[in-house]
Amino acid sequence: MPNPPDLPAEVPADVPADVPAGVPPSPKSTRSRAGTLTALILGLFLGVVAVGTIGGLMLSRSSGRALLGHIWSAVTSRTLTIDVSQPTVVDRIQRLQRLETVIYTMDKIVTGAKENPLLPNFLAGDRLLMLVHGEVVAGIDFANLKPGDVKVDGKQVHLRLPPPQIFSTRIDSAKTRVYSRQTGLLVPTDPDLETQVRQEAERQLKEAAMADGILRNAQQNAAATIMSLLQGLGFEKIEFD
Repeated sequence: MPNPPDLPAEVPADVPADVPAGVPPSPKSTRSRAGTLTALILGLFLGVVAVGTIGGLMLSRSSGRALLGHIWSAVTSRTLTIDVSQPTVVDRIQRLQRLETVIYTMDKIVTGAKENPLLPNFLAGDRLLMLVHGEVVAGIDFANLKPGDVKVDGKQVHLRLPPPQIFSTRIDSAKTRVYSRQTGLLVPTDPDLETQVRQEAERQLKEAAMADGILRNAQQNAAATIMSLLQGLGFEKIEFD
């Protein structure tokens, strides 16, 4: 019985069809497959890295803005500098000019009368009773402050305040009125009597304010105002004469 013919050997799937059986793959084919595999791995790795980077950027967007904000603030920040030299202190205080620190108000009844030495008042007299409302304003005029009145030593300052003074004494006409007026039968009404009573009211108002210590209060209030001003300039110790 004749022997069956020899069958050709199975050719590997990755070997080209034109390659004869039993012949090993060429080095060129091996390098091509290795390059393809390397490219696939590298592409997969780069894709993972890109996805992770984009996700990280999206998650850290708010924190990144905050970081950029801090950096911008640090770059554009400015340092506060205050000149507390003696000329500056004197200039700042002199800008206050006439600092009104006390307003003293008072309501007072003032009487004025003119009499005849020979005739009784109901015949030749003139009597006026006035209800007066007035005010006295006191303070310190810092235009009189001299450079020698201010001594600066670091964070300390020694200050001699100008003396307090009365700025004005005024009768409020809107709140002042004649309460009563009695004129004799034989004489006309004196037109100057009301003016003279007002002047006397101003004098008495000023005396009453002085007796109540308006100048002392004006100096104390001015010292408190100046202390607040100097503390705002950075001084830590402030002394007054």
